[in-house]
Amino acid sequence: MQMMKFFAMSLSAKILFAVCVITSTPVQAEAVFPGASWRTPADSAQPDGWSVEKLKFADEFADSLRSDAYLVIHRGVLVHAYGDIRKPMNLASVRKSVLSVLYGIQVDRGAINLNENLAALGITDKGGLSETEQTATVRQLLQARSGVYHEAAYETENAKRRRPERGSHAPGTFWYYNNWDFNALGTIFQSRTGKTVFEALKTDLAEPLQFEDFRFPQDTKFEFERSSDHPAYLMYLSARDLARIGLLVSRDGQWGGRQIVSSAWLRESITSYSAVSGGNGYGYLWWVPYTAYPSWRLSALQLAVADGTGGQFMLIDRTRDIVVVHRVDNSKIWYKRNAVDAGQFAVLAARIIAAAPEK
Repeated sequence: MQMMKFFAMSLSAKILFAVCVITSTPVQAEAVFPGASWRTPADSAQPDGWSVEKLKFADEFADSLRSDAYLVIHRGVLVHAYGDIRKPMNLASVRKSVLSVLYGIQVDRGAINLNENLAALGITDKGGLSETEQTATVRQLLQARSGVYHEAAYETENAKRRRPERGSHAPGTFWYYNNWDFNALGTIFQSRTGKTVFEALKTDLAEPLQFEDFRFPQDTKFEFERSSDHPAYLMYLSARDLARIGLLVSRDGQWGGRQIVSSAWLRESITSYSAVSGGNGYGYLWWVPYTAYPSWRLSALQLAVADGTGGQFMLIDRTRDIVVVHRVDNSKIWYKRNAVDAGQFAVLAARIIAAAPEK
């Protein structure tokens, strides 16, 4: 009966059903962090109680989806891995959530002011921006509420069709998942910090979190297009390296005794500022599921989701200290035939969480 209800739900409700209903007892995080490699249950007494049979059930579904990799982190331990978790793959739009963490580090340092607007920052684009567009702030770009509907690099055909008309919404008044906002944030980041997004990825995340597979600069690429001055910033990370960022977010920005990014920033960035179709919210470059079936509610700031086209997902349950990363190898010519959508990932997440210990 529960699964019948599950398939009738919206995407947001499916994800929340998986993490809220199947396993309802929250688990407090314990201070276990990976070193040069992830700990596994063979290396540590934590965590225990995961069902091997139910994880096999999740693997069977991943087989049916032709997933390339997924993994599960619980309380800092790699409890389950499927496929090639070592291969760096294009994060697609998951890159935006990674940028959110990098922004937080620089905001904490005082290098970036979220209230500065595009005019003060000297940000424009081909053909210029209107006076109204120039009033958009860094904060509004992070929220995808800039009101700047200029053409953007690395934009999907669907996004191009859905892009609002220039000048149709004032800054701060309307949410639109806008690659122009996300790409301009990369330009602003470099202008204000003196580092490219990729250099900061290396020094501020890859090095302190001890990424295992990241190669700099090979696993980074700017994607330029004639339509805009602002390139997209492509990142290639393995599932097990991306999971380290997920654990950092789950642990309120703390890593082995060091505060990498402030807890205040993470709480601010995974707060929803916009109601989005399907019952999701949107924070600072993070998807924030906030409602489920009417009878279930989440604790505040519990879930954060990073979502990239084709099947790139990271689900972070901060209450239970669980991180799930899913990957599809988008370097393959035929990868779109194996694309995994958010609804399918939600089903996989339900099977994974069903295998989790109840306490």
